[in-house]
Amino acid sequence: MKDDILNILKNSDKALDVFEIEKDLGIADTSKTEELLNSLHELEDETIIYHTKKDKYMLIENSHLRKGVLRVNKKGFGFVEVDNLEEDIYVDALDMNGAIHDDIVLVEITSKMNIDRLEGRILKIIKRQVDQYIGEINFKDNIGYLTLDDKKINLDIEIDRENSLNAVDGHKVVVEIVKKINNNKYKGKVVKIIGHKHDPGVDILSIIYKYKFNVEFPQDVQDEVSEMPMEVLPIDKEGRRDLTNEMIFTIDGDDTRDIDDAISIEKLNNGHYKLGVHIADVSYYVKEDSPLDKEAYARGTSVYLVDRVIPMLPHELSNGICSLNPEVERCAISCVMEFDGTGKQLDYEIFPSIIKSRKQMTYNKVNDILERDTVADDYKEYADTLRLMNELAHILRKMKEKRGYVDFGVNEAKILVDEECKPIEVKLRDRGEGEKLIEDFMIAANECVANHIYFMSLPFIYRVHEVPKPEKIKDFLTFVSSLGYNVKADITDTRPTVIQDILKQLEDKKEYKILSTLLLRCMQKAVYRSENLGHYALGSQCYTHFTSPIRRYPDTTVHRLLHTYLFDHQLDNGTIKKWESKLYSIADQASERERAAVNCEREVDDMKMAEYMESHIGEEFDGMISSVTNFGMFVELDNLIEGLIPVKDMKDFFHFDEEHMCLVGEKSHKRYTIGEKVRVKVVRASKEDKTIDFEIVKEYKDE
Repeated sequence: MKDDILNILKNSDKALDVFEIEKDLGIADTSKTEELLNSLHELEDETIIYHTKKDKYMLIENSHLRKGVLRVNKKGFGFVEVDNLEEDIYVDALDMNGAIHDDIVLVEITSKMNIDRLEGRILKIIKRQVDQYIGEINFKDNIGYLTLDDKKINLDIEIDRENSLNAVDGHKVVVEIVKKINNNKYKGKVVKIIGHKHDPGVDILSIIYKYKFNVEFPQDVQDEVSEMPMEVLPIDKEGRRDLTNEMIFTIDGDDTRDIDDAISIEKLNNGHYKLGVHIADVSYYVKEDSPLDKEAYARGTSVYLVDRVIPMLPHELSNGICSLNPEVERCAISCVMEFDGTGKQLDYEIFPSIIKSRKQMTYNKVNDILERDTVADDYKEYADTLRLMNELAHILRKMKEKRGYVDFGVNEAKILVDEECKPIEVKLRDRGEGEKLIEDFMIAANECVANHIYFMSLPFIYRVHEVPKPEKIKDFLTFVSSLGYNVKADITDTRPTVIQDILKQLEDKKEYKILSTLLLRCMQKAVYRSENLGHYALGSQCYTHFTSPIRRYPDTTVHRLLHTYLFDHQLDNGTIKKWESKLYSIADQASERERAAVNCEREVDDMKMAEYMESHIGEEFDGMISSVTNFGMFVELDNLIEGLIPVKDMKDFFHFDEEHMCLVGEKSHKRYTIGEKVRVKVVRASKEDKTIDFEIVKEYKDE
C-alpha cells in the first residue's frame, strides 16, 4: 500500500487528507482504512511524507521541508546538508530546536538569505547519530560534570558517582546518555576511561573514540586469530601458482609494517612489458561472516595517525601472515599484465599464487636510485629492474594523462613526534619517483580487475568518482576571473581533460598551489558503489580497489568475489542474488567509515599542528592566503600549517567581498585575496581548540 500512497502524493499538486487518499486508492471497505492509517504513520516516521497542521499529507520532496545532516559551527549556528540540494541550509542558533551537531533533522526552508543561500529552522530531530560522547570529567558534590571535547555539541551531561567507573578529576572518558533531565541537560554514565588528560597519547585516543574506532579487538576475534597458522601450510598452496622463484619485491615507507602489495617486471622478446602486481590474499584468512570479518566490516579501514595505526585487522594478520614480508612464503592474488610501448594493455591474467618477496624496499632508497642514480650495496642486484619499472611507470602515466588523468599536485604534511607524542617538526611529505611508480602500477591492477568483472556482468564493488557539477566549475572560473586571469573552459564538456586543461592554464600563476586546492574542492567525493559510474579524476571508465586488502574492507571484498567468481566458479543464481543484496550495504558502510577515518586523521593533524605552534608563539613565518571569509582570512605556511587572521584583530574595519573572495579595508582600502604572499606572526595557538591565530607582519604584493 505504501507504494500506491507515494504514487498518489507524487502525482498530486497539493496536500491530501486521509479521505482524499482513501478515495484515490479506491478503498470502499472500512477495514482497509486502518491499514491506510498505519502506512501513513510509517511513511511519516521514515520522513518520506509530511503530516501538516491541517491534517493533510504531502511528499517531503514536494514540500518546503528537507531531511539532512546538521553541521554546527563553534559559534552556535549551523548548516543542514541535504542530498541532491546544491546549497546547504543555514540555521540560526535560535532555530536549532534542541538539535546538535551530526543529528539527522527535518528542516523547514523559511526564506532566502541571498541569491545563493537558503535559511531554515529545525522542525524535528529524526535521528541522533551520536550515541557516545567524549570529554573531561570533573566532580563537584559527588556529581561528575562532562566538558565535551566537541565544542559544537550543546549538551550538559551529569554523571553520578556510581555511574563513573571510579573516574577522577581530569580523566578523559566515554559517556553514554542514560536519561533526559530537561531541554539540553542529560544524565549519563561512563562506559570507558580513556586516561588522564595529561597522559601521553590520551589526546589522540580521545579523537579515536570520538570517531568510533576500536583500539582493541573483541575477545571472539582474538580467539579466532589465536587458532590461525602463522605460516603458509602445504594445504594453502593447493590450486595456487608457485611464483616463489620470481624476482618479486615490495616498496613502502620506512616504517611500514602492513605490506599488502608486491611487484615484478619482465621485458619480453617482443619489446613489451610484463608487469606483475601481487596482492596479499587476505580473504583466504578472513572468512566471510566470521567474527574477524564482522569486525573488519565494522572498522572498514585502518586509520593512520601521527604516532600509531588503528588497524582494520589484528597485527597477527596485518603485520604477520597476511603481510608480504621478505623471505617468507605468502598467499597472494596476482594480476599479471602485458603492455606495449605506448601503455596499451594487450593481455592479462588474474590468479591465486604463492610468492616470496626478495626484499622489503623503502621509497627513500628507491628514490636514490631513480632520481639520483645512487645505489646502496644491498640494492645493486635490483637497480636495473627498478629502472625498467620506472620506464614502464612513465609510459603508463603518459597514457593516463592522455585520457584525462587529473593530478592536482596537492601536498601532504608529515608531523614528527617524540616518544611522548609531542610534535617536534612539521614538514611536507615526499612524493618521489618510487611513490609515483607504485601508484601507477596499483591503478593499472585496479582497472584490470574492475574491467574483467564488469564485462562478466556480475555484482561487484567499484570505486567511483562522479563528474563535477557544472555550477561548481563555473563558480571557480568566475573567481579566477576576478583575480585577473582569463581561463577558457567548456563547462558543458564532462570529460576530465577539461579540468586537466584548467590546471594547465593556471600552473604558472603564483597562486597555483591554492587554486589547485580550490578546484579540487569543486570535485565530488570518491566513494564505493555497487554500480559502475567510472572514476572521473583518473579518467577511468571502470575502477575498483583491489590492492590494499589489509587496510581497506572493499579490497577484501573484491578478493572474496574473485575467489567466488574466477577461482571457485560459483556463478549460480543464488550466489549472484546473494552478492547483489550484500554489496550495497558493504559499499555504503565502507564509504562512511572512510569519511570517519579521514576526519579522524584530519582532526589529529589539526590538534598536533596547533600544539606544535604553541611553542612558536611570537615567531614569524612566510605563507599564502588560502581562504577568505567574513570573519577573517586563513594563511597557509610552506609546511601546510594553516592559521586564521581574525577580522576583529585587524587594524582597519574590513568588509567581506564574497563575489571576489577578498577583504576590503573601509579606511585604508587595502584588499586581501586568495593567493597573496604574506609574512605572519603567531599570536595564539590552542591544542585544546585545535586553532592557530596569526597577524600580518609584512605583505609581498610588490615583490
